[in-house]
Amino acid sequence: MSSNQRKGKEPMPVKTLSREPLHLEKIVIPEDYRPSEEEAFMNPLQLAYFRKKLLEWKKQIILETQETLEQMPGTLAAADAIDVACGVMSQSLELRARDRERKLIYKIDEALQRIEDGSYGYCEETGEPISLKRLEARPIATLSIEAQERHERKEREYSE
Repeated sequence: MSSNQRKGKEPMPVKTLSREPLHLEKIVIPEDYRPSEEEAFMNPLQLAYFRKKLLEWKKQIILETQETLEQMPGTLAAADAIDVACGVMSQSLELRARDRERKLIYKIDEALQRIEDGSYGYCEETGEPISLKRLEARPIATLSIEAQERHERKEREYSE
């Protein structure tokens, strides 16, 4: 399901800007810059800021995954049964965490694609801007806080 489709509903029209490629990688972001409500929403500087934030997050996850794989013991043949059980449990927990991070990388890649296509920062349900505070806290957000709350209420209703 694409980021603009919802189960059982027609997709909201995607906000896209008809524009030339912005070459966001060339924009210099001041070190103390934080997106502000006083600026035009999702202007090139804000897009470059969130792009950089997402790329750094992705890089950090990949590095942590590589470190985990390098630290995993190859064999536990010489260990006693308790050591083997503890080692297997520890590896299982690490691998589950890495699987969650793999899914997170996928969401980061989707957010980067939304930056490229001009739909980043807009709620996929309502088409309205997602607050900068929410994007700062969760740059992969696809729903505004209000839409997310409605979604969570519906999930609770269906699970009861």
